[in-house]
Amino acid sequence: MAHRLGLHGYATAAIVLAVALGGATGNASARPATVSSHADNGNEPAAFAAVQSADLAEQGPVLSGMSARQLAGQRVIYSYPGLTPPASLLSAISSGEAAGVIFYSSNISSRAQIAQVISELEAANASSSNPARSYPLLLMTDQEGGEVRRLPGAPKLSEKEIGEIKPLSAAEAAASSAGKYAAENLLSVGMNVNLAPVLDVYRTAGDFDDQYQRSYSMNPHVVSALGASFITAQQAGNVAATAKHFPGLGAATASEDTDVGPVTIKLSAATLRSVDEYPYIAAIKAGVKLVMVSWASYPHLDPSDLPAGLSSKIVQGELRDRLKFTGVTITDSISAGALAHYGSSQHRAVLASEAGMELILAASQTVSNGTECTNGLQDEYVHDSSSAQTAFQAVVAQILTLRQGLPA
Repeated sequence: MAHRLGLHGYATAAIVLAVALGGATGNASARPATVSSHADNGNEPAAFAAVQSADLAEQGPVLSGMSARQLAGQRVIYSYPGLTPPASLLSAISSGEAAGVIFYSSNISSRAQIAQVISELEAANASSSNPARSYPLLLMTDQEGGEVRRLPGAPKLSEKEIGEIKPLSAAEAAASSAGKYAAENLLSVGMNVNLAPVLDVYRTAGDFDDQYQRSYSMNPHVVSALGASFITAQQAGNVAATAKHFPGLGAATASEDTDVGPVTIKLSAATLRSVDEYPYIAAIKAGVKLVMVSWASYPHLDPSDLPAGLSSKIVQGELRDRLKFTGVTITDSISAGALAHYGSSQHRAVLASEAGMELILAASQTVSNGTECTNGLQDEYVHDSSSAQTAFQAVVAQILTLRQGLPA
């Protein structure tokens, strides 16, 4: 898989891992509040590599006990159908071949029921055959607020409703409350990751984001302020936030849905950077733990027209190098219709990994989808060069560090 050895690929990070151990350190909350309008590729990979180097050093003893399959599975978020987790999922978890699980409304009949399910998953994770048994699973859902809530309860206000509150200081207070109570709600049943907030800057009434009131505003400064408030409050409550959908789906029309098919955002690079990516500056400064990258394509950021989550120019060049994000990247659903022309889930997982995506979201509500992703990543690892294997291990180490900081 030598084609992964490009300027922005993980091989670059592997080359500077050793250098970074003695170089820059820090976390996302220490990042500058402003960025240049163009990526400076001179020494930018070093900051990200420094974080990975520290993680690799800390998590090395655990990683050394993992097989290639376990290393691969530690990058996959599984899903399942119905109200009861299948034996195949429990087996994958107890074998150390899963990073976590995403829950949908169809998995939840009551708070007591999902809390019991999570207890079963945690018991499987504690198996003596799991090298990562001391790390809590990443247990996540989409608890954005308003219409998009998988778990009953907070936050009841949608992002749009919060964004319409005046003055801005009152809206910020409402966003903080939404983040605080989202965290309390999720933690009460054992979840520790929220796939929120949406940082898309919507363009017209009723478009892709606005039809479900998923965007705070048409004003990137408002989205920036409210998204950062939500993130700060939620993470203060020990639930990791996920900013999405980088670099932005705000210009998608009502009928443009990457879950269904390909979407192309034809905005200029200047507009994408000054409007759509703008809220991520504050999110990164606030220390957001994860960023979800969209499956839309952005030809003015990557002329190859690859979906963003398969594009190293976007994942590495825009998110890592330009915006200095050093947290964990996560794909949108690997089974999305936008990826119909990119082969099986197994192949898509490898392509996403090659682009710099770390967690693969196997969100088809079938355990086999997660297994396919694990198969692909395992094959990728086995056939990698030694330097690329080191970089792969650094990814797993960074994910383990994320898990280590979350409540079980």
